[in-house]
Amino acid sequence: MILLGSILYGLGQVAGMIIDLAVILIIIRAVLSWVNPDPNNPIVQFLRASTDPMMRPIQRFIPPIGGGIDISPIVLLFGLYFLKFALVSSLIGYARVLNPTVGFG
Repeated sequence: MILLGSILYGLGQVAGMIIDLAVILIIIRAVLSWVNPDPNNPIVQFLRASTDPMMRPIQRFIPPIGGGIDISPIVLLFGLYFLKFALVSSLIGYARVLNPTVGFG
């Protein structure tokens, strides 16, 4: 059980880091959308390629509001934070039940 606890703890930590990275990329993309960046810029292309697969399903259900304001990044950020607080904390909590010493050294 100690090994399973350590594995679950590691999975929880990695999942948390991936979610944090996704949040950072989404925020950068949202801020860049305010200044209308060059679509041929490699950084802009990377941001779009890495965030579009997460945002497209939300954009299908929630159209832009008002004057074309896209709220899908906000909805996606709420979803990612929900995943982080629900899934990641559950994984780490269950890992600590299986191995009480995990994460303290």
